[in-house]
Amino acid sequence: MPSPPHATALPVVLSLACSDPSGGGGNVGAAFSIAAAGAHAACVTTGLSVRDTRNVERFWPVDVELIDEQARAVLEDLPVSAFHVGTLADARTAAMVAALVADYPSVPVVLDPDFYGGRDDGQIDEDLIGALCELLLPQCALFIPNSIEARWLADDQESEEPAASRSLAEYAQILLDSGCEHVLITGSHEPTAQVINTLYGIRGVVRADAWERLPGSFLGAGVTLSTAIAARLAHGEALADAVRGAQAYTWQALANAQQLGMGRRIPDRLPRGES
Repeated sequence: MPSPPHATALPVVLSLACSDPSGGGGNVGAAFSIAAAGAHAACVTTGLSVRDTRNVERFWPVDVELIDEQARAVLEDLPVSAFHVGTLADARTAAMVAALVADYPSVPVVLDPDFYGGRDDGQIDEDLIGALCELLLPQCALFIPNSIEARWLADDQESEEPAASRSLAEYAQILLDSGCEHVLITGSHEPTAQVINTLYGIRGVVRADAWERLPGSFLGAGVTLSTAIAARLAHGEALADAVRGAQAYTWQALANAQQLGMGRRIPDRLPRGES
């Protein structure tokens, strides 16, 4: 008897991210990481970039209606099991993505945003941050900021003056109070011997994982981790297990990263089995 449709199909992750012609990050990095986890990558392009392994030279946002059409064409055809949200250019795009995922409340959303809207000029887009926090964050199964972003964003969400003595757990709680289910604060920017990534839920720390600190800098480390988590969620893994497995995969990809250009190293995302 023939198998029913999709009975043995790969789970599908819909990733919304910008282009990266260097192949280090963006939708190319997302596709590699999702495929390495045994899932199918459906990639919606949110912006076009001229970039190499050193920097972004130019960036063009894709029209918001075109982003919506790309995503809905996929969603009407493929059984999407997880969303990954990366670079969104502006507040209008964030609002559209929030409306899109709201139509699929049973599909988990992993949010790994770029606070600079795809640009490389060091200017944070305050309107974009506001839309992410008010509209998209409450719909997320997981939000992934680094420790610097978590402090800045949590302070920005409060009307009172920032408290320099706050712990990362307190910052995580402020973000959880915005409505997302879990926050994974990555620790590569902290002055610790190891990189410690901590997953927080509404009841506090869910898990903390310590990793050997690798030398050098990498292009696409964040998208490698966030899409690997999304792919594991698409497989039906529990979130804490997906976070642990994705971290192990990402550390290995970074440990094997290649110096292919003149800038940052590119993670080696594809497993290398014995021939």
